[in-house]
Amino acid sequence: MGNIQIFIKKLRSSGLRPTKQRINICKVLFDRKDTFHFTINELASLVQRKSTKEISLATIYNTVHAFKKKGYLKEISINSDKNYFDTNISNHHHFFNEGTNELIDLKDKDVGKIKIKKIIPGKGIKSVEVIVKIANNN
Repeated sequence: MGNIQIFIKKLRSSGLRPTKQRINICKVLFDRKDTFHFTINELASLVQRKSTKEISLATIYNTVHAFKKKGYLKEISINSDKNYFDTNISNHHHFFNEGTNELIDLKDKDVGKIKIKKIIPGKGIKSVEVIVKIANNN
């Protein structure tokens, strides 16, 4: 199956009509070798540069959130006003460079065993994902 067909399948399974604009969004998101971390505004800039037609921010926002809801993207909240999305949906850790606002994958083998001592009655741990904030040393 070609990439376009995979994109159409992802869009339809997310409850979205496979328009040219949404297929262009898919190309930017999923037509790559490496993990892609992005904010909605960063994605909008990339999509606009690679597209000959205008794609509204609302279309980009709705497409990303439909993909997140379906499980094709993961949302990573850095603070109350900064959310990133990740094409790598597995449980994994990150570095966040506060100087460049770059999110970088951190492999499980690079993090020691994490022990959670507090238990919340009636709840179980779904995953443990660490965000290590780093700053530029001057």
